Amino acid sequence: MAGLHEPFTVGDLTVPNRIVMAPMTRTASPGGVPGPDAAEYYARRAAHQVGLIITEGTYIDRPAAGAYDNVPHFYGERALEGWSHVVRRVHAAGGRIIPQLWHTGAARLTDDPPADVPSGIGLDGTPLGRAMTQRDIDEAIAAYARAAATAERLGFDGVEIHGAHGYLIDNFLWSATNRRTDRYGGDPASRARFGAEVVRAVRAAVSPGFPVFFRLSQWKVGRYEARTAESPEELAGLVTPLAEAGVDVFHGSTRRYWLREFEGSSLNLSGWLRKLTGKPSVTVGSVGMERQYGEGDFTSGFTGPSAVAGIEELAARLERDEFDLVAVGRSLLANPDWAALALRGELSRALPYDPSVLQTLA
Repeated sequence: MAGLHEPFTVGDLTVPNRIVMAPMTRTASPGGVPGPDAAEYYARRAAHQVGLIITEGTYIDRPAAGAYDNVPHFYGERALEGWSHVVRRVHAAGGRIIPQLWHTGAARLTDDPPADVPSGIGLDGTPLGRAMTQRDIDEAIAAYARAAATAERLGFDGVEIHGAHGYLIDNFLWSATNRRTDRYGGDPASRARFGAEVVRAVRAAVSPGFPVFFRLSQWKVGRYEARTAESPEELAGLVTPLAEAGVDVFHGSTRRYWLREFEGSSLNLSGWLRKLTGKPSVTVGSVGMERQYGEGDFTSGFTGPSAVAGIEELAARLERDEFDLVAVGRSLLANPDWAALALRGELSRALPYDPSVLQTLA
């Protein structure tokens, strides 16, 4: 497991090892305000040697950004006071932390206010919301930039832009939800234009050394079979504009990190992102879990109980430089000390994951 111990530097951020806490929506912030329990939840993982924490998704300041109750906001005095406390506690525990900036786009439970979507089409192909105007697009981009500037002001160590899973930026990337005939639709580079403009605005709003991560995926909420890119060439057309706009690290979200993304290569999505852009990448997907994401009972995005699995293949791929960082989700919910156990080679002592851990911010 030697590779997991290596420090990693991007911009002004250096983390002591390659283990990342994956962003996981917890719906435990009443009124959008992260409380002291959220600060302790994140600080507990930092104290147990998680190299970098990516927070749960946080809503940007846009009326249609939210989809679920009790998700933290990244705007408003009370919410930002809560996040400031989170940052202080994580840093005091020796950790590093970045917020994930989120607009849910087509993945909403309500159409009031109307959803922000590229073409008035939902994830299932039926009408939803209304096609965003240029003014809507400009305002959404500005909201991302404001949130990033706020993150730096509050003392965060970087930001992650959520461009995966059928949410707003992904709606532009995916041809099934982007039927636009203007400069934001059409070929892969045009579908990537909105995301690239978000990245460029975020990059301009923060210091040059403030890292910008970008998460993307093939699968969507409730649409595991979906594919944003059918080939490496199409993926390159989507991610090259994002890299050129200023993404520092790509986060390839898969359900199972060991699966190949395209025929003819063993590389997973994160491996392809690294190969195509030359940028560092983060892998994720059922790390340390015997039972795989999306298998069995589906409860708030998490599966049922799972025994602990080894990470030998993960470590070998890391050693081969397929990716640079490893994001861990449910294993870290069941075991706040998972990172410390992994670094010591003691995962045999880890507790199995059980959905009951979702009931509290333990």
